[in-house]
Amino acid sequence: MEYATRIREKLTAGLAPDRLEVVDDSARHAGHAGADAAGETHFHVTVVSAAFAGKSRVERQRMVYALLAEELRERVHALGLTTHAPGEAGA
Repeated sequence: MEYATRIREKLTAGLAPDRLEVVDDSARHAGHAGADAAGETHFHVTVVSAAFAGKSRVERQRMVYALLAEELRERVHALGLTTHAPGEAGA
């Protein structure tokens, strides 16, 4: 299963997001550390979830990293995150 799909499935199951966007940015990082010609090494994820309400930016990131620990160990080299609770600016 491709990593973008795994990321979507795990974040959907773990955070029940109102909005979830998973963008494979690997092509933009060709030649950078951790890049692989096969792709799926660099992602940007935007998540809007009620699970983030009352949590700091760092707490939110830790929640996402915990859900994606396996992918980060295996292949995903870089993970950019935008995390919001519903109703926050940018959500």
